[in-house]
Amino acid sequence: MNQHLAADSGASKPHRYLPLVQLVLARLREFYREPEAIFWVYGFPIIMTIALGIAFRSKPVERITVDVQAGPRAQETEAALLQQSKKDELEFVVQVNDAEACRQRLRTGKTDLVVIPSDHSGGKAYQYLLDKTRAESRLARSAAHQALQVAEGRKDPAPALPDEEMTERGSRYIDFLVPGLLGMSLMGGGLWGVGFAIVDMRIRKLLKRFLATPMKRSDFLLGAMISRLLFMVPEVLLLLLFAWIIFGVVIHGSLLAVLFLVLLGAFTFSGVGLLIASRAKTLEAVSGLMNLVMLPMWLLSGIFFSPERFPDVAQPFIKALPLTPLIDSLRAIMLEGATLASQWLEISILAGYGVVTFAIALKIFRWN
Repeated sequence: MNQHLAADSGASKPHRYLPLVQLVLARLREFYREPEAIFWVYGFPIIMTIALGIAFRSKPVERITVDVQAGPRAQETEAALLQQSKKDELEFVVQVNDAEACRQRLRTGKTDLVVIPSDHSGGKAYQYLLDKTRAESRLARSAAHQALQVAEGRKDPAPALPDEEMTERGSRYIDFLVPGLLGMSLMGGGLWGVGFAIVDMRIRKLLKRFLATPMKRSDFLLGAMISRLLFMVPEVLLLLLFAWIIFGVVIHGSLLAVLFLVLLGAFTFSGVGLLIASRAKTLEAVSGLMNLVMLPMWLLSGIFFSPERFPDVAQPFIKALPLTPLIDSLRAIMLEGATLASQWLEISILAGYGVVTFAIALKIFRWN
């Protein structure tokens, strides 16, 4: 009798992790039976890549819009700017308007610069009216001043050699953008795909049913994390393949290193999502908490532009956000060809976030 019990006990040991496997399979089936979820996970990042890639595609220098204030030398100034457009690659779009119209057009963004010709000490002079908070206005001032000085016969102090344009892959905005979009997808997938789903199950009283089973709490939470990791692999491969085919984005480092960072990022943000959902009881509560967590990373972590643009005093806080080391390490490997070992600090921060948030979520998680 005891032998049979021992045998039964030994035979049951291999089934210890069976609940975890079944939970992962259930999450996979639930996901692929929802067309909306498939679109937001796989389709939306590609649509964003297309839209931003087209918006910031390589293109020639934009036209510079200049208004010349009406006066005795307005027509002469207009002719000088248009004449210079024919010689250089710059293209000036020039209008002559009265003073009030010029200021109104500058104030409403319809022109980049207002040129006011005048005479100063018996010679020709120009005054410029611009909005220094707009980069295009400052650039227009520099280009117009250069063109007018050349029209007056000024010579450059040194001969200008032909410009050399850098067009190699890795230097374009789309190359900079794709790692940021990967990080954004990992953040959104971890928080919404894990945290929101758990709160939705709590609202529908499904978690109480799990509580009645012999399944461990750790099995349930690990199942949610592992299923999210499995979702991310095809999503990332699809996005990278699409960016390579359509925009010629290449990975200068190791593809395996990129996949490792993707899995680590999915683990990190799944842990954050679990922590947010561990106590939230309503969709409004979890949505508010997720927006509170995600908004600083959307703005500061460098998805669309470098975080170096922010003041030095904000840099420690920015670097402490979990999305910042993920995007930085992805860009280092994809754009610079860096090794995985060189990103040990970023990897340590991401792993620390994932382990700590999962441990806290496991401690404070409630089924109801």
